[in-house]
Amino acid sequence: MLSSVNAICQSVKNVVVKKGRVARMKDMPEIRIELRDTEWPLTWTDHDREIVRAIVVDDAGNYYFVRAEREDEFGAATLIETSGGGVEPGEDLNAAIRRELGEELGAEVEILARIGVVSDYYNLIHRHNINHYFLCRVQSFGKRHLTEDELDKYHLSTLKLGYDAAVAEYERCACTRLGRLIANRELPILKRAKVLLEG
Repeated sequence: MLSSVNAICQSVKNVVVKKGRVARMKDMPEIRIELRDTEWPLTWTDHDREIVRAIVVDDAGNYYFVRAEREDEFGAATLIETSGGGVEPGEDLNAAIRRELGEELGAEVEILARIGVVSDYYNLIHRHNINHYFLCRVQSFGKRHLTEDELDKYHLSTLKLGYDAAVAEYERCACTRLGRLIANRELPILKRAKVLLEG
């Protein structure tokens, strides 16, 4: 009897600690990063793209990303990237990140915090990206809902990695021009997520 009472008390304590940690995360200021494309020359920028992305974690400390294997105007590259995508007209950011994570990872998530915004450029396609980053915890996994391009052109798959392995994978994939742009944008966000989680 005493052991089951202790187990219940520990469970309640864990929930209280977890909720306190989430509250502290939400109180931390969002970061803002401005990056330039140093891989391709700037000719002109003709459009902005509002994008939502997430560092996705589970209770065991695993991080979830997408792997893309692509060969297009950016060249041939195998990449690691946070899951996410474009915000649809009239869609709010929280709804957009939940939709994107459901599509690409098959994940239902709890949004823990907004990490911040990274503004970067893809000069090759004349685009300015406004990336809104979230920190999310997986609640469950189901079926992914990928587009034909995501399946056939980018060969998207899910990566489940520990923190150190994720950093190493970003560094490994930075051997291509697009990989360097992605690593420059996402490594500071991944490091900030770790700080928030350890908070």
